[in-house]
This record gives sequence, structure tokens and C-alpha cells, in this order.
Amino acid sequence: MRALKLWLDRSLAAQAVLIFVLGVGANALFRRDGHLGWWVIQTAVFTAVVIGIMAAQRRRSGRAAGVDPRGIAELNRQIRHREVPSDPEKRATMQKLVAEQLGKMERGGRWLPYWLACMGLIAAGMLALGIVTGSLALPLIFVVGVAVFCSWVFWMRRRALEHHRHMRSALQDHG
Repeated sequence: MRALKLWLDRSLAAQAVLIFVLGVGANALFRRDGHLGWWVIQTAVFTAVVIGIMAAQRRRSGRAAGVDPRGIAELNRQIRHREVPSDPEKRATMQKLVAEQLGKMERGGRWLPYWLACMGLIAAGMLALGIVTGSLALPLIFVVGVAVFCSWVFWMRRRALEHHRHMRSALQDHG
């Protein structure tokens, strides 16, 4: 299992395969009326867009930290596991990466209340449509799904901020 996690962490191709398989599965689950070939084409396009965005983010982070995109995955793994590099050059690179990613997360935090309000409005709209049509099962499932998703986003964000802040202070202590 650890090898699979490392492979998914480092390889965009592995991430693309996972996104594609999950996308086809979700299409099969939620869109039973369509043709299988159409699901595959839609999922392939969606996967290509997501992987393109992820590759661009890795390249941008790599340029900011002064390391290649594959090195970003390893540095992110070390941040998650709270491993402070012993090499001074690698520590300096990690400091740049941590500063850049913390800045992004803190700037993105300003938009979090608006995102939450938008998700709440969408959920409330679905619930209102369910009440009007008399079918509450799907809207209630949707509202619960939105609440779980928003909670997961907040939890992951808080966890990432904790990891990056810990690494920033650990790198300053070692410096």
C-alpha cells in the first residue's frame, strides 16, 4: 500500500489513471442513460484538463522553489511527514516552497467564506427544488454530500496549514 501511495504521490500518470477510473465509475453510477463510449470520452477530457492544471501548478511551484516538478512531490511528502532535510541546500529550497505554498493558502483563505456561501446557496436551492417538486430524497442526499465535502475541504486545509506552519518553524529553528 505504501508503494502505491508513493507512486500516486510522484507520478502524474498514476494520478491520471486514478482520476479516469473514478470518473468513469462516477459516470456509470450517476448517468445511467448515456452510452459507455460517451462516458469514456467525457472522462478522458476531464482527466486531461485536471492533469494539465496539476502539471502547471507543479511547474509553477518548482520555478518558485528552484526545483524540478518531480522534486516538488518529494518535498511535499517531506512536509506532510514533518521531515526536515539535513542538507542546507535542500532546506533552503524547502523554505522557499513552504513560504510560497503558505502564501497561496493564506491568500486563498480570503475566498473561503464566499465559496462556502456559494455551496450553501446551491444546497439550499436544491433543497427548495426538492420541496417544490415533492421529492426530498435526492436533495437531502445532495445537501448531506455538500456538508461532508465542505467539512472535508476545511479539514484538509487546516491540516495542510498546520503541516506548513510546523515546517516553517522547524526550518527556522534549524537555520
